[in-house]
Amino acid sequence: MSRKAAGKHGGRAAALSSGRAVALGILAGYAADLALGDPRRGHPVAGFGTLAAAMERHTHRDSRAVGTLHTGALVTATAALAGAADRRLAGSTWARTAFTAALVWTVIGGRSLRREAAGIADALERGDLEDARRRLPSLCGRDPSNLSEAELVRAALESVAENTSDAVVAPLFWGAIGGPAGLAGYRAANTLDAMIGHKSPRYRRFGWAAARLDDAANWAPARLAALLTTALAPLVGGSPRRSARVWLRDGGHHPSPNAGQVEAAFAGALDVTLGGGENRYAGHTDSRPALGDGPAPVVADLRRANRLAAAVSAASAIGAAAVAVGVGAARRERRFAAIAIKSGALSTPGSRLAPGSDRTRRGRRFAAYAVKSDSLSTPDSRPARGSDRRCAR
Repeated sequence: MSRKAAGKHGGRAAALSSGRAVALGILAGYAADLALGDPRRGHPVAGFGTLAAAMERHTHRDSRAVGTLHTGALVTATAALAGAADRRLAGSTWARTAFTAALVWTVIGGRSLRREAAGIADALERGDLEDARRRLPSLCGRDPSNLSEAELVRAALESVAENTSDAVVAPLFWGAIGGPAGLAGYRAANTLDAMIGHKSPRYRRFGWAAARLDDAANWAPARLAALLTTALAPLVGGSPRRSARVWLRDGGHHPSPNAGQVEAAFAGALDVTLGGGENRYAGHTDSRPALGDGPAPVVADLRRANRLAAAVSAASAIGAAAVAVGVGAARRERRFAAIAIKSGALSTPGSRLAPGSDRTRRGRRFAAYAVKSDSLSTPDSRPARGSDRRCAR
């Protein structure tokens, strides 16, 4: 095998190893959430919220510019810390996998989301409206005090749809692309949106940047979640064609640029109508357009929505792991090529280097490193005795 081929083979092996660490971390973290749900105490996201609230007491001004600096500083610092920790662990695939898994378990919330929705369904089946109302604030910020059974079902189902995207698909999407930094940065942005991204007098200007950043971060994941919902509709007796039709027709009618996409896809998949009423929150009321053509959802539809959300979550975890391998490979290939070109290991016919030149010697040393280094070779790619790869020495 030639030196160039050996280097390329080793680079690809290292790329796969790096991407595999993130991919395995995504799958392990998803499995941990599936088995354990959110930690009951000492949740790191709650700790971030406490820190952000303390910082807000010193930084709050009725100003978009100040709010932008507040949001940017917190999100950037969180992503940078996670990225720095990941780089410190880059020498150990298993340590990097464990760190990524811990972050995934921390930032996603599929198990807890579906558990709370199931608790509301159980309460409604018992006829216990008060218990269902008590549980609803764990899913959304809607005022539950006067909601009927039908309104409680609709509120819970809409929350399952929206939060499957926000709390599962989106963090996995950014984790696949950005690794631990992407996971932590996304969760920081999403948490700040929940804290200050409101239209209340206090946050209309200060929280503007947090709301816009969250909209941007969720734009692609929301549409991916809607696509997965459409594809997996048959698992709950739905029609992909109907789900796609309702999604494409009604998804843009929602006040949120992202929530309406996945809510409309869920409405079509379950053949129900979501929205179409007034949602009362603390201090204001929002009117929502109708999404879908079917009847109002009932408790059985809420349980179907839970099953559909679980399927979408699993599909997104598998897809994110596959993307992470590809992203890691692409990054390592680019890095390998850049180092090789800079060192003189690669040249074009029109740019031959003089024998004995510094760049030629550096290129040979780099080629030798590429062949010998454990990080750029695999056990089944060792040079045979007497092969061309010996000349790299």
